[in-house]
Amino acid sequence: MVHSSDRIELAIPAKAQYVGVVRLTVSGIANRMGFDYDEIEDMKLAVAEACTNAVDHAYSGKAGNIVIQFRIYRDRLEVMVKDEGNSFDIDCVKRRSGPIDSRLPLTAMRERGLGLHLMETLMDRVEINGSQGVVVTLTKFIRRDEVDQDVDSPAETQSHRW
Repeated sequence: MVHSSDRIELAIPAKAQYVGVVRLTVSGIANRMGFDYDEIEDMKLAVAEACTNAVDHAYSGKAGNIVIQFRIYRDRLEVMVKDEGNSFDIDCVKRRSGPIDSRLPLTAMRERGLGLHLMETLMDRVEINGSQGVVVTLTKFIRRDEVDQDVDSPAETQSHRW
């Protein structure tokens, strides 16, 4: 069952210097939603990787834009990174990259799909559509604590003597 969501949209030039703006936006939205520090850092890295891929590959040096859409749900954040540049076959990239080989230098691994591996490792769901431009949709679910938020914190509990 899909719940209605709030949507925030950001359009940036496909230039490396604007990826930081997207990272800040992810951080602000995720913090407001209640994600913890590590989850926010993971999301910033994954979204920056998707944006950097668009900057590096979408327009082959020509001017273009990247549209980043944030969909805020009660239980998750979905971030869509879209360009209208060069498409690619995701299955071909996955076959070419194969399993990660730790014996290869990091630069070789990056050229062989490390960015895709990073996104899949850091996010709960990664969907890529390369039919017209490229659309990468990254999803992170909010992990709520098992304990109700009304329960006293350990510091408050320790101050009470029974």
